[in-house]
Amino acid sequence: MRAIPLAVTALAAALLLTACDSGGGDDTGSTSGKAGGACGIGQLGVEVGPANAAPTAGDTGNIPVSLTNQSAPCALDGSPGIALKAGDTVATVPAATGAKPEKLTLAKGESATFTLTYVRGGATGAKSLAAKNLEVSLPGDADTTKSFRWSYGVVALKGDGGAPDASVGPFTRAGD
Repeated sequence: MRAIPLAVTALAAALLLTACDSGGGDDTGSTSGKAGGACGIGQLGVEVGPANAAPTAGDTGNIPVSLTNQSAPCALDGSPGIALKAGDTVATVPAATGAKPEKLTLAKGESATFTLTYVRGGATGAKSLAAKNLEVSLPGDADTTKSFRWSYGVVALKGDGGAPDASVGPFTRAGD
């Protein structure tokens, strides 16, 4: 009589384990089902500053940007996208030299940060960008941005009106 309940329990356990199999046959340890995919800028609260603004031309300023997940778990895998806008001019800020982005998975309520570093430019001229807006995008969702008013002064340009003399650091978990 005891053999039947044990056999039924074993069969039920086997069926449950089979039902949990994704069927993909890929045993890479991926957590994409748990992470919910790439974070979208719309599911994160974004706060810019408070900044250590560059006071005069040639000085360096640092602007922290904080991201807080307000939705399902998601991942930040790559570098933040930053653009400075001055009217019709859009200048893309490159990743910091030597920056090594690491994948961060954020549960609801968890935060990550990154820092934008820039050199303040002169008042006007071909070697400065009078930025009015800072646009932030995320890896995996580069076409969607959040725009913020730029109030940190003119940004120096490298060379003769080229790229901004600025860089963006990798994502780090807030509190690390």
